[in-house]
Amino acid sequence: MIRTFESPAAYVQGRNATDQLGERVAALAESALVIGDSDVLEIVGDDAEASLEGNGVETAIEEFGRESSEVEIDRITEMAEDLGAEAIIGAGGGKALDTAKAVRENAGGAMISMPTIASTDAPTSSLSVIYSEDGEFERYWFYDDHPDLVLADTSVIVGAPARFFRSGISDAMATWFEADAVHRANGENFFGDGPTHAAHRLSKLCYELLRDHGASAVEAVEAGIVTESVEAVTEANTLLSGLGFENGGIAAAHSVHNGLTQLEATHHATHGEKVNFGIITQLVLEGRDDAFIDDVIDFSVELDLPVTLEELGVEEQSTGDLDRVAEAALADEETIHNAFDVTADDVRDAMVAADDLGGKRV
Repeated sequence: MIRTFESPAAYVQGRNATDQLGERVAALAESALVIGDSDVLEIVGDDAEASLEGNGVETAIEEFGRESSEVEIDRITEMAEDLGAEAIIGAGGGKALDTAKAVRENAGGAMISMPTIASTDAPTSSLSVIYSEDGEFERYWFYDDHPDLVLADTSVIVGAPARFFRSGISDAMATWFEADAVHRANGENFFGDGPTHAAHRLSKLCYELLRDHGASAVEAVEAGIVTESVEAVTEANTLLSGLGFENGGIAAAHSVHNGLTQLEATHHATHGEKVNFGIITQLVLEGRDDAFIDDVIDFSVELDLPVTLEELGVEEQSTGDLDRVAEAALADEETIHNAFDVTADDVRDAMVAADDLGGKRV
């Protein structure tokens, strides 16, 4: 079996890291297009532009439409090509960064991830999650190239709502459970090859940092302060989770997330919140013992992460809706097949059991 490990060219993290943006981008490009939604641009737009322009990088800024859809990608690609931008900088959450990656793929040049929230593992990856204009998951797009730079400013990250930080913890927790399932099943990573031992160990380190520092890091973010625990969890949410999910592979937790996006009632929930329920569902599918699952649920409850379908907005669990989620989770291209040989009935029943177990702990 061929085993592979790929990663972004550079990762920079720390308080006021935005100050280094211009210097680092100047080594890659002479012009840049920065994209972010209106809230993100209000927070970091001026500082990013000043750093870039101060280092001789001609800069344009464009507001992102909040969905990483083909329509939005095409719109910003046309703008990047008209400007002749040599670098695309995505600022914000996973959807903005995924859009920036897709635009770079179309227009060429360098790509810089500038996460303003530690809510997903999108910043480091060489793929985009594509959604419809209405927010329903559609497909993954894969690229040959990773971001040239990932820059995470923790002084910005702690200014974002703590909900996003908690959401990132759940997405990062899934990294270990899914990578371990793929490892045990001799499944494939995102590159279609075998996972390396390094990917497996990094995924475990990711989970260990979350369990050791998660609660105190959330408290610090709620207070708007940067601590060593915040730095540790930001690294886990962003770098280790990103390296782990691509190189270690993902399995059922993210497939359940993708299935849940088919229900409009869940659209208010973040990516990580839906993934958290997917984790519990995957643990049920694996047949993990009650004490183990209860421990994971209790940690989730401690961090105020959803562990029931009702918390995700699904107040009435119709069999038809759950069947629809299960069938979407088992689509041919879904990652659940990396580690599980199950039916839609198995997935539906695991969700029902996961919901029951979660309901007993809240």
